[in-house]
Amino acid sequence: MTVDLTALGWSPALAEHAARCGAGLRPGRVVRADRGVLTTLCAEGPVRATVAGSLLAAAAADPAQLPCAGDWVLVRDWPDDRITAERRLPRSTAVVRRTAGKDSTGQVLAANLDTAAVVEPVHPEPDIGRIERLLALAWESGALPVVVLTKCDLAADPAAVAAQVAEVAPRVPVLPVSAHRPGGLDALRPFVAPGRTLGLLGPSGAGKSSLVNGLVGSTAMATQTIRRVDGKGRHTTTYRALIPVPGGGAVLDTPGIRAVGLQSAADGLDRAFADVAELVAACRFGDCRHGVEPGCAVRVALEDGELAPRRWESWQRLHREVAVETDRRDARLAAQRSDWRRQRHVRRHGRSLPPPPRPFTS
Repeated sequence: MTVDLTALGWSPALAEHAARCGAGLRPGRVVRADRGVLTTLCAEGPVRATVAGSLLAAAAADPAQLPCAGDWVLVRDWPDDRITAERRLPRSTAVVRRTAGKDSTGQVLAANLDTAAVVEPVHPEPDIGRIERLLALAWESGALPVVVLTKCDLAADPAAVAAQVAEVAPRVPVLPVSAHRPGGLDALRPFVAPGRTLGLLGPSGAGKSSLVNGLVGSTAMATQTIRRVDGKGRHTTTYRALIPVPGGGAVLDTPGIRAVGLQSAADGLDRAFADVAELVAACRFGDCRHGVEPGCAVRVALEDGELAPRRWESWQRLHREVAVETDRRDARLAAQRSDWRRQRHVRRHGRSLPPPPRPFTS
């Protein structure tokens, strides 16, 4: 089996970077990562490679450095038949969410996406707050965001639902689709053209695996039927997987996202809430608190009904979340820099740094 890497997104820029990494290495794209073992598509076919120690050391300091589905890596073949992933090539885009810990580290869900699709079912009804969060995540990744409304065959008026969602997705295409109708996925196919990768972000039961199977034309991912009680699907995908599409391109399926923690997504948040950001920028004072200050464009928009209170409250809540995580990240980095300085001092002088002086008190 041979693989056309160009159809998967291999580019002259990646080839140039790979050439600078030395001889004896061949490129491949990660289709799945399992605890230090990468399933990788190389030109000669799929290989399983263990992550080299240098990459594991980098990931110990920053977990986001660990290769994940969608990454391009350089692998080395050894005389004893071992294959190791020695280098991870630079990412063009990365979907990063905050982990559950208090140290505000990031987890890379997918890498090198051209399009990040926020997948949300229309039945029983879309979760607008979740769409807003995922759009902020998608914008921050650097990929082109789209909203994909699934299970439209179960909705009485899919166009009306799409119009409602479009109100909270400024400047983002909103695509109603159905994996169970002929031609129901035609709107998605341009996003998996040769050399392009479509990533799917959404909750369990949103129909992501059905989208993959419909785009690939075979049963690439397991699916479950929806429950009659609440219309929700069961969780099926438990790992991130990149699946090549016949004719070129790829689609990357992710497990159902139960919690979407925003780590450092201020720019993505501004783009996901472009309508609100424009109102904030239009206020007379740059430090407007959007209360009783004169010339507050936000307050006027709320009073006139141009801005929905729910939308404004969501914007404020997510901004507070990002601010807290930014403070945590800055504190973690400052502590790491302090540790590095202390370790360097010990190596050079054989003793620890003296404690900082106590503040003067009269």
